[in-house]
Amino acid sequence: MSRWKGLPESLDHRVRHLVVQLRRLKDHSGLSLAALAARTSYSKSSWERYLNGKKLPPRDAVAALARVCEADATRLLALHEVAAQAWNAERPEPAGRPPVPQPAARPPREPAVRQAEGAPPPRAERDEAPVPAAAAAPTAGRHVPLGPLVLGALAVLVMAGAALLVVRLWQDASGIGRGAGTAMAVGAPSAASTFTHRPGEAFDCPVQRRGGALYAGHSRTGTAILGSGATGWDVVEAQCLLHRQGYDPGVVDGIVGGKTLRAVKRLQARSGLPTDGIVGPDTWKVLRR
Repeated sequence: MSRWKGLPESLDHRVRHLVVQLRRLKDHSGLSLAALAARTSYSKSSWERYLNGKKLPPRDAVAALARVCEADATRLLALHEVAAQAWNAERPEPAGRPPVPQPAARPPREPAVRQAEGAPPPRAERDEAPVPAAAAAPTAGRHVPLGPLVLGALAVLVMAGAALLVVRLWQDASGIGRGAGTAMAVGAPSAASTFTHRPGEAFDCPVQRRGGALYAGHSRTGTAILGSGATGWDVVEAQCLLHRQGYDPGVVDGIVGGKTLRAVKRLQARSGLPTDGIVGPDTWKVLRR
């Protein structure tokens, strides 16, 4: 069994879960990094970076590892897809090259000989249509009325306030993001807030059926990968839905612990899914039924 270095603390839990699965697969195969490099098209140093969370492994590298270790490539590639979304969200692509500055336009050349006073204009000027008086720019002393501009700005502000009020009323009516719920827990914050957990704190579970699916008001995800030690609002949502399905995950605290893992495995066993205790897309479908 290899002795692995600890993964970076800043690593997203979805990427962390993929790396842990790849490490386990490599350890079970008994292959060293050198042997793994010899059987794939990726070097030993590349595998060292992939398996220590320094760089996200390419999709082909994950498929190659699954092939060499005779593992299920479909599940690993699904984990890789979710991890790639998290990895790309934290590392935006660098901006493109700055545009090449263009030379400033040269001012028109002044005619060498000024037109004599009273002489007819050149032919090019005679052929141009005269500028209407209404289109001419206002003179310096002309007063520009501000009434229409002020009324327009006020109308925009009123419309924006009305739109915000409609959204707030819809949220209150549908129960999304509200903390009011059952007496099972207290103090559940809104789904849009940053997840924080205090020792002994539990969140409420106002589970409702909307559009044929169950929601507890903490997350609308159907793809998040939740393994042992995962935290966040996605975990709170999964724990609430486990309670609704009749599987006790323990305290709804937003942390995947041993009791939550056991509840997930019992749900997976009943539904004919692999009993790995990991909440993925297939397990989310069962939870929201």
